[in-house]
Amino acid sequence: MRLDKYLKVSRLIKRRTVANEACDAGRVTINDKVAKASTDVNIGDVIGIKFGEKTVTAKVLRITETIHKEDAKDMYELM
Repeated sequence: MRLDKYLKVSRLIKRRTVANEACDAGRVTINDKVAKASTDVNIGDVIGIKFGEKTVTAKVLRITETIHKEDAKDMYELM
């Protein structure tokens, strides 16, 4: 699954366009490497997202095309 879509489906970022912009600005990393929006996400990857001074780090536990809002938090584990 593409990184921008994963960020949206998992609700780490609310909108796919915002996820795209964050990737283009170099604020998103996968396994400590700057990632483009089109990068494939795999189970076990560690995603880092910089929001200003704060950095959110999450480990990918599950990849699903669609999911209910309540179950989205099961797709990742915050570190």
